[in-house]
Amino acid sequence: MSGDALSQDPAQLRRRIDSTKAHPARVYDVFLGGKDHYPADLAAASAALSANPRGYLDVRHNRDFLRRAVNTLAEDGIRQFLDIGTGLPTAENVHQIAQRVIPDSRVVYVDNDPIVLAHARALLTSGPEGRTDYIDADFRNPAEILEQASKTLDFDEPIALCLVAILHFVEDEEAYPIVRGLVEALPAGSRVVLSHLTEDLNPENIRAVQRAYTERGFSFVLRSRADVERFFTENSLALTDPGVVPVHRWRADHAAPVPEQPDAAFLESLDPVERVRYADINDVTDADINVYAGLGAKA
Repeated sequence: MSGDALSQDPAQLRRRIDSTKAHPARVYDVFLGGKDHYPADLAAASAALSANPRGYLDVRHNRDFLRRAVNTLAEDGIRQFLDIGTGLPTAENVHQIAQRVIPDSRVVYVDNDPIVLAHARALLTSGPEGRTDYIDADFRNPAEILEQASKTLDFDEPIALCLVAILHFVEDEEAYPIVRGLVEALPAGSRVVLSHLTEDLNPENIRAVQRAYTERGFSFVLRSRADVERFFTENSLALTDPGVVPVHRWRADHAAPVPEQPDAAFLESLDPVERVRYADINDVTDADINVYAGLGAKA
């Protein structure tokens, strides 16, 4: 475990958690059907859902893009992954997907949310042949991330850098230089997996969601397709087919898992935001999505 993350006193972790304010990772957890969130996070998710009743599809399809991208990379022989902005552990984490294809895959998770840290042991359930690790670090400190990751990953061999739904929380003056520094440290043959919120696709919907979140203390930078492509082109990353596209169209395999359905009476008793966890996301349309996704390769 890097950085003595798991050795931290649980009381210290609790002191780092502000349960009175919504946190992006915990709101994400609400939409993924998790249980590791607080009333403030549930309220933020409910407000966002009221603003855009199909908005949960952004979150769920973003997660399904990660499944498809990691599968693609593992099948291409990539056996090392650096996942920054991990979020709370949920079904099908990166190491589970990768190690199903390549059992000795190595995965390093990075996040600075104390709740994620408190659940790190759930992430560290590697298969017997592989390895996972967790770094308690901020995205804005790439030097620390790279130093700690090098204890688990071999930087002489290709690495997949996963920046999934994290860059829209960082302003331009930091986002582009940080990505540049991370990519420069990657060896040839590495890949970058990236997804990002945008107002290109359905601006009215995403702006309503943005207002709901801003009122609760956090906001995000909505970037255009050209701005998202910059993360690839400015770092000499060759975009793989189909390029930067709406997230549900990136190599869609129509295999998003359908949650087991409860009885109708129970489902009807739930609040709308609680029903999200049971929704089938395979009926998505272009009018539902506000996320771009892409994968690039370093020569």
